Amino acid sequence: MDSPRVLLQLCLSTILSIFTKVFSNVGSWYGGACRGPNPPPSDRNIQPQKPAGEAGTTPTSVNYHFTRKCNYKCGFCFHTAKTSFVLPLEEAKRGLRLLKEAGMEKINFSGGEPFLHERGDFLGKMVQFCKVELQLPSVSIVSNGSMIRENWFQKYGEFLDILAISCDSFDEETNQMIGRTQGKKSHIENLYKIRGWCQQYKVAFKINSVINSFNVHEDMTEHINELNPVRWKVFQCLLIDGENAGEAALREAEKFVISDQQFQEFLDTHRAVSCLVPESNEKMRNSYLILDEYMRFLDCREGRKDPSRSILDVGVKDAISFSGFDEKMFLKRGGKYVWSKADMKLEW
Repeated sequence: MDSPRVLLQLCLSTILSIFTKVFSNVGSWYGGACRGPNPPPSDRNIQPQKPAGEAGTTPTSVNYHFTRKCNYKCGFCFHTAKTSFVLPLEEAKRGLRLLKEAGMEKINFSGGEPFLHERGDFLGKMVQFCKVELQLPSVSIVSNGSMIRENWFQKYGEFLDILAISCDSFDEETNQMIGRTQGKKSHIENLYKIRGWCQQYKVAFKINSVINSFNVHEDMTEHINELNPVRWKVFQCLLIDGENAGEAALREAEKFVISDQQFQEFLDTHRAVSCLVPESNEKMRNSYLILDEYMRFLDCREGRKDPSRSILDVGVKDAISFSGFDEKMFLKRGGKYVWSKADMKLEW
């Protein structure tokens, strides 16, 4: 009689043990479904360590120089054609999505000349992707304008918030001396034509000018007021070792350099222009998040461009910790502004 009783007790004990383990695991699943499994008691107060050098920078506004090739030969260019590399479109989109997930609100496409690659269609597809799929508040482009055609606006204009055209002078001879030209085409006439297309296709129009020894005494007030850009960015000519200065550089920009006082005098001449946004060498050097053609952040703190590893390989947080980005200067120079055309309340 004792044998069946012992067997029954063994069965009950085994079943109880199984139920205890099952319900213990259920409790663990319930508590860790969104937060992961419960750590052992000794590990609960241990905080994960941040990677060395990480400053927690958010890539709010990013400048993606996806190509270095250009059809102009501006003597002071600080991002020269040292390679002909361009990422495949799907890889570029992957990187842009990583940036969006890391907090990017504004993307600016630049070069080189961004309309040169695939006659602007590659650029247009990225613009559309950023506005439609990523739903970025602001998508902008910086271009010399020479390759832009009206059919590009017809196809992609609705997805673009701001188009900035680089124009350093309203004198054709000065543009020729600077290198802001191609053949006998009029850079100034093209500028006015693009201004009209921006108005027609509802794209905010902006002008960028690099102030240098060839244009520092020019009064551009009349033309700027006539073109009426939403912003006129005025940069002091900047030397970058390996780009426009030094032995490895493709440009020699020393002859274009002006003093801080000369730059201030130019600003004083144009103080009545309300859309003017000045950027001295001090303000400009470290206040931009710049991605090169390999999607590497470029650190300019030592007067040259030292690349991080690509965000495609190590992610945004790791790469951006090597960017040298000065967020305080970014805000001080007015880097954060009303940058979505939907919020600008422009009269088209």
